[in-house]
Amino acid sequence: MFTGISIHTVFVLDQEEAIDFYVGKLGFEISSDVDLGFMRWLTVAPPNQPDRSILLEVPGPPSQSDETAAVIRDLLTKGALGSTILNTDDCRGDYKRLKDLGVEFTEEPTEQPYGIDCALRDPFGNHIRITQPGGTDA
Repeated sequence: MFTGISIHTVFVLDQEEAIDFYVGKLGFEISSDVDLGFMRWLTVAPPNQPDRSILLEVPGPPSQSDETAAVIRDLLTKGALGSTILNTDDCRGDYKRLKDLGVEFTEEPTEQPYGIDCALRDPFGNHIRITQPGGTDA
C-alpha cells in the first residue's frame, strides 16, 4: 500500500531562475541539489513540509527525447501542464507579500466555497494557486 507522495515534478526552463522564484520568492527551501552527470536533480520543499518536495526539472534526456522535450517546453510556456496548489493560513497576506516581491498574479484573492484563493504563474508558465482553506481570514 502506498503511504504518500514524496516528490512532484514541475518542469522549468532554467533551474537557477527556478531557485530565485521558488526559494527567493515563495520561501521554499532547497532539499537536494545534485549533479547526476546526465541531469541536475534539484528539489525544493516548503519549510514546514520537508518530506514533500517539488523536483524542478528541465525537460530533456534522459526522461524525454529531444522531440518530446520541445513539445513539453511549448506546452509549459502556454501554461498547459497542470497546476500546483499551495495551502496557506493567510492568502491575502501572502498575496500582498508576493506582489511586493514582483510576482505577477492572474487572479486576486477571492472568497470561494472552500476558502480564499488566488492564482499566479511562475516565470515559466506553470499555474499556481494559493489557497486558504475554510473561507475566513486567519
